[in-house]
Amino acid sequence: MPSPAASTASVRTILRRFRRNRGGSAAVEFALVAPMFFALLFAIIETALVFFASQVLETVTQNSARQILTGQAQNAGYATASALKSGVICQAGSLANVLFDCTNGIFVDVEDYPSFANMVLSSQIDTNGNFITGNLQYCPGNGGAIVVVRLFYQWPLFVTGLGYNIASLTGSKRLLYGTAAFRNEPFTANPAPC
Repeated sequence: MPSPAASTASVRTILRRFRRNRGGSAAVEFALVAPMFFALLFAIIETALVFFASQVLETVTQNSARQILTGQAQNAGYATASALKSGVICQAGSLANVLFDCTNGIFVDVEDYPSFANMVLSSQIDTNGNFITGNLQYCPGNGGAIVVVRLFYQWPLFVTGLGYNIASLTGSKRLLYGTAAFRNEPFTANPAPC
């Protein structure tokens, strides 16, 4: 039977050898750091995608606003939001077709106002974090009308853990939107909208 002093010495020897051996230290250190590194990397990528998609939606909003501003949308027969989506927003070759679900995902709100002072833009997010679609209108106005064009898209998020969550809607989604306010040029629409 080995003496307790000998077993203590052999345990010390094993621990000393274990401390000196650096063969697997890089793997152990990487295993400790890797989850945080990949979480940060994916959060950066997702934030960049959200900013890029937001910029694309803003550009599409400006292009749609230009069509309404000049009367081209009214005279081309875009009498509904879906007609504007298919004719201007989601045309073939558009970057909006690549990033967004154009047919069901983009929501259009076009309203005309009697003056800039009377503009009231309602929030499209309710107190529970749901997207409100019931108050969306399509009224591009005639020549000289003051118009606000807003486009909305519910962008799905994937990296929402570890305290990083940029969701503004329930279901891990962020509401992206583009807005343009302007006075229509003096044109005559055939037929007059709204």
